[in-house]
Amino acid sequence: MVETTDRQRLAAIFAADVAGFSRLMSADERGTVAALDAGRRIFRTEIQASQGRVIDMAGDSVLAVFDSAIGAVSAAVAVQRRLDEASSSVPEDRRMRYRIGIHLGDVIEKSDGTVYGDGVNMAARLQGLAEPGGITVSFAVHGAVGNRLAVTFVDQGEREVKNMAPVRAFAIRTNPSADGDAGKQSIRRRERPSIAVLPFANMSGDPEQEYFADGIAEDIITELSRFRSIFVMARNSSFTYRGQAIDVRKVAKELGVRYVLEGSVRRAGNRIRITAQLIDATNGHHVWADRYDRDLTDLFAVQDEVTRSIIGSIAPGIVMAEIQHSTGKKAADLDTWDRIMQAHWHIRRFTREDLAHAVRLLEELLVHEPNNAVALGDLAFALHFSGLFGWVESSPAAIVRMSEVAQRAVASEQPGLRGAHRARDP
Repeated sequence: MVETTDRQRLAAIFAADVAGFSRLMSADERGTVAALDAGRRIFRTEIQASQGRVIDMAGDSVLAVFDSAIGAVSAAVAVQRRLDEASSSVPEDRRMRYRIGIHLGDVIEKSDGTVYGDGVNMAARLQGLAEPGGITVSFAVHGAVGNRLAVTFVDQGEREVKNMAPVRAFAIRTNPSADGDAGKQSIRRRERPSIAVLPFANMSGDPEQEYFADGIAEDIITELSRFRSIFVMARNSSFTYRGQAIDVRKVAKELGVRYVLEGSVRRAGNRIRITAQLIDATNGHHVWADRYDRDLTDLFAVQDEVTRSIIGSIAPGIVMAEIQHSTGKKAADLDTWDRIMQAHWHIRRFTREDLAHAVRLLEELLVHEPNNAVALGDLAFALHFSGLFGWVESSPAAIVRMSEVAQRAVASEQPGLRGAHRARDP
């Protein structure tokens, strides 16, 4: 009995061939063979430089395997750049143009170093979808690379391939500088929604109630500052409006916030009534309002309970208001925060298509803001469930990508950045 040493593992498979090879051979066999040999040297050098391993170079094809998608894409970009430079003096109809396809998936590696399996087959299908001189990758590779390389991914949608399920393909632009700069200019940057919590008005005529009213507002500021998706104006700024007749739009303009929370406290005997209302200062509309009637058996317990109740309503209320602001906007009109809110909306729908759309929105945003903690957190969430339910081409690749994104989200919340979502002054 022969013991097998075959092993299955996750790998990035790199497949390439020459576009129009038969035509080139018919026109100039000797010159084509010389160019093929030169091309093979370039492939071997760049593949090894990116920690890849050449499996086969039969005829005009190249097959290689990498431990990471980043290594495979880096090698492909370097190969195409060097091939283009090497053929710059060759007439266009005589240039040798390679098509490269890359997939991240499971392969079976034999003891002699050869690999086979669906991962290899998919890389070959992606190679067939690539333009001459181009690179086409799968969704799994796109997700694993993200914005960690200076390349631009162009979504080509679902593509039919021979004898396999449709594949979502992405073309890679190897010279993204001009398009990348234009893309950055086309997405306006907008900070997270900001809110000012005004001092609650004491309607009782009892000076002692000022402490209770201020305590409610201060506790709300403290708790809201824990939400990284909301900017909260610091107490010493919002409390300058104590005792003034409030014009919400004027206050919002002076403080530079979008939302204003105001309220009042009224006591009668051992009963207290607390009202609160959240206002969108851009249009003056009420986002949320409520009233709380309580017995004052324990002053601090009432204060804590009402604070929790208000926070539990206004934090989601702000998010829903922001989602409504973003829905219906055309892609060209979406600013950075709109993209996060649209991604939120798609994630809440929790379907395969919606999670995929959320991933696209967040990946596009992270090209421009790679340390956006909110976008990174949402992307990790979407990738986790897409991988968990098998809604991607490679669940292991999605989980690997999720882990990397989650770590970046945590890293982006370091002390220097964490203050961005805490209480701040204008």
